[in-house]
Amino acid sequence: MDAPGDPEGPCAPGGDREGRGRDGPTESAREAPNRLSREQISSLISAASINLGSMMCYSILGPFFPKEAEKKGASNTVIGMIFGCYALFELLASLFFGKYLVHIGAKFMFVAGMFVSGGVTVLFGVLDQVPEGPIYIALCFLVRITDAISFAAATTASFSILTKSFPNNVATVLGSLEVFSGLGLVLGPPLGGFLYQSFGYEVPFISLGCIILLMVPLNMYILPNYESDPSEHSFWKLISLPKVTLISFVINSLSACLGFLDPTLSLFVLKKFNLPAGYVGLVFLGLALSYTISSPLFGVLIDKMPHLRKWFLVSGNFITAGCCMLLGPVPVLPIKSQLWLLVLVLVINGVSAGMSIIPTFPEILSCAYENGFEEGLSTLALVSGLFGAMWSVGAFVGPTLGGLLYEKIGFEWAAAVQGLWALTSGLLMGLFYLLEYSKKRRRSKLQNILGTEEERSTLLPDENQP
Repeated sequence: MDAPGDPEGPCAPGGDREGRGRDGPTESAREAPNRLSREQISSLISAASINLGSMMCYSILGPFFPKEAEKKGASNTVIGMIFGCYALFELLASLFFGKYLVHIGAKFMFVAGMFVSGGVTVLFGVLDQVPEGPIYIALCFLVRITDAISFAAATTASFSILTKSFPNNVATVLGSLEVFSGLGLVLGPPLGGFLYQSFGYEVPFISLGCIILLMVPLNMYILPNYESDPSEHSFWKLISLPKVTLISFVINSLSACLGFLDPTLSLFVLKKFNLPAGYVGLVFLGLALSYTISSPLFGVLIDKMPHLRKWFLVSGNFITAGCCMLLGPVPVLPIKSQLWLLVLVLVINGVSAGMSIIPTFPEILSCAYENGFEEGLSTLALVSGLFGAMWSVGAFVGPTLGGLLYEKIGFEWAAAVQGLWALTSGLLMGLFYLLEYSKKRRRSKLQNILGTEEERSTLLPDENQP
């Protein structure tokens, strides 16, 4: 982590010829035109549409699908697997599409992913017509897996196109677009529940799927088409970099901490505070809204002051760990569980999540450039695919492990275990940054000593002359 007296100047060692130093673009490189270009506006609109649509498709199932699946003979374990398979196949698809995005084409991958996602959402709406039993369960898995693969394709292409369109404002743009992801997660459950109660099972899926399909022609027209040569590098070279490995662990831990709440928080609130079922969704709003609001602010700060990425990433993990300890709270603390405290902790957790998540993408990208990855769409695709894959690992492990721990040791201790994951990743990341800073200081001192000796050797002959 940077400190006063950091020898790293505007163009640090390891920076490229275009002014990209270790902390990202330099001040001169970050100067952007006041007006956005047509390609940039088109990229923003396309990315916003997929973020909003895909998150609504992901979250719309929550209020009513488990009950409908039970009517069709699916057990609670099978229903959990239907939800969990989404993250697992998104992980695999993100790695594949990140590797072959340049071969497939970013625009085609985006449009095709959106088209398939809209289509399978409509298909989900007609599954209630399928006979109950194994056929119904198999089709639920098939549709959910296809949706995960199409979503991975669209988001991998979206991240790559955005970072290509905004090379000097990556954090600002990604943070701003998290507003649409948050809105999708916030609007999906209540909208789905309202349409389900008013019109039945089919209408929520068919209406949302048709809206996404209507976006396809728009994105075919406005989305810029970027081309690039295939990269010589691979995911394995990228993730084998120590810094990238640690950041990937950070992404896992944050995703798991958030995913842990999906199957456990509502049960805990209903049991502990005896709230009506309709009010449980409002408890989740504290987390979703605070994350949605804080993410763009952290994105702007990170692009304006790139050295803050390290501080945000580490401190955000520590705050997240503290929030997990206080959710129950953990029984060893002399604090009584209260509803207002739970909501407050969720709000702080949403802010700390934005603080930690937003810096990860530009940090991985900067590390890749420092280690010889070429600046182009192929590298952006690798980083986008890696980010999506690591997030999916946590999204799969968090709910799965969280549900198991909730049954065995209760919500309070299960949340504390998740907090230890975030605490560990924060400590490892902080130690890495301290070692990196220490090496940088020693390298700077050595360069100063060598420079001083060289100057002295050039001056000595002149002093010896009569």
